[in-house]
Amino acid sequence: MIRIGGKTFVVLVVVLLAAGSLGWLVFERVAEQDAPRVRGGAAKKPVPVEVAPVERGPMTLKRTFSGALEARAQFVVAPKVSGRVERLYVNLADPVARGQVVAELDNDEYVQAVAQARANLAVARATADGAQSALEIANRELQRLLTLQQRGMISDAQLDTARANQLDKKSQLAVARALVSKSESELRSAEIRLGYTKVIAGWSGGSDQRFVAERFVDEGENVTANEQLLRIVEIDPVVAVVFVAERDYVRLTTGQSAVLTTDAYPEKQFEADIARIAPVFREASRQARVELAVPNKARLLKPGMFVRATIVLDRIADATHVPEQALTTRDGADAVFVVDQDGKSGSWHKVAVGIRENGRAQLTGDGVAGRVVVLGQQLLEDGSVITLPGREGTVSLDGGTAAPR
Repeated sequence: MIRIGGKTFVVLVVVLLAAGSLGWLVFERVAEQDAPRVRGGAAKKPVPVEVAPVERGPMTLKRTFSGALEARAQFVVAPKVSGRVERLYVNLADPVARGQVVAELDNDEYVQAVAQARANLAVARATADGAQSALEIANRELQRLLTLQQRGMISDAQLDTARANQLDKKSQLAVARALVSKSESELRSAEIRLGYTKVIAGWSGGSDQRFVAERFVDEGENVTANEQLLRIVEIDPVVAVVFVAERDYVRLTTGQSAVLTTDAYPEKQFEADIARIAPVFREASRQARVELAVPNKARLLKPGMFVRATIVLDRIADATHVPEQALTTRDGADAVFVVDQDGKSGSWHKVAVGIRENGRAQLTGDGVAGRVVVLGQQLLEDGSVITLPGREGTVSLDGGTAAPR
C-alpha cells in the first residue's frame, strides 16, 4: 500500500481538477464547431412552433358602436288658455291620431265670453243700421234743398247746414261700421279661445299616429296657458344615435346600411340606414354624432333603449390574411414569421395590417405566402431554425443538420 502525505494529496487533487476543467473546455469548443448555425452566426437549438396557412379571400371591415334610441319626432301638448282640466281622453302609451282632441278644459267662462261678444256685435250692427238710415234721410234732405236753391227759394246758409248734416251722418255710419268690425273680431277671438278649451294634438309630416310618452297632469287640476299636459312621440321609425371617432368618421356616408342589436331582443337584428352625420365634432369627446333611421313597424324598439350598431366601413374582394396570433411587433413594426419553403426555418417579414375580422388580419406587403408561425414566434429571430409538430429533424439556413428538441 502506497502512503501519501497530506500535502501530496492536496497537490494531486488540484492537478486532477485542472485537468478536468481543461477537458470540459475542449469538449465545448468541439460541440460549438459541430452545432448548426443560423443567419446571425449564433448556434441555437430548433424552436418548436405551430403554423397556419396564409389565405386569400374577401374581408369586411366592420365597426360596432354603442348608442341609444331617440324618438324621430316629439312635442309637448299644452293648452293655449288657462282653466281646470275637465277630461283627459288619452293616457300613457295610448295611440294618438293627427288632430285628435286629447284633453278638455272647463269652458264656462269662455262660453259666456262668446255670448257677450255676440251681444256686443248685435248692438254694433243695430247702431250701424240706425246710422245708415240717418244718412239716407240726410241725403234726401240735401237733394230737396238743392232743388229749392235752384228755384231761389232758400239761402246758401240753409244749404250749407244740410251738407254739414249729411257729412256728420256719413261719419257716424263709418264709426258704426267700424264698431261692427271690431265686435265681429272680438266674437271670433272669443270663439277661438272657447275652441282652445279643447286641446288638440296636431303635427305636420311623419306618420298619422303617435303615442303618449308622458302625462303631466290629472283630471281636475287647474293649469295655466302653455303648461305641459302630455308628451307625444313618434316611434316608427325611431332614430339610433351613436358617436364615432375621427378614424371611422371618414368612412361613413349617408344611406350606408347598418344592423342594430339590443339587449331587450338579443335574438333579433334590426336594419337601419345612416340618415344624418354631424359636420362637427364634440370638443369634449372628439366624436361626431351620427343618426340612423330604424324602421319600427312592430314597435318593438322604444326611445331610450341602448343599442349596438354594426356598420360595414369597407370591403376587400381579395385580401391576403392570416390569424391574428401570427402578428408580432418588434421595434415598433408589425411583422410575421413566414415559414421558408424547406419548412425548417422562419423568416421575419415586416407587414402592414389592414382589416381585422373574426380573428384574422389582412396583410399588405411582399413575400407573405405559404405558412406563418402562430405560436412560438416570440422565441424566433430572422432565420431561426424551427421544428414543427411531428417532424423528426430540421435544417438550418447554412445547410447544417440539427436534431429536434
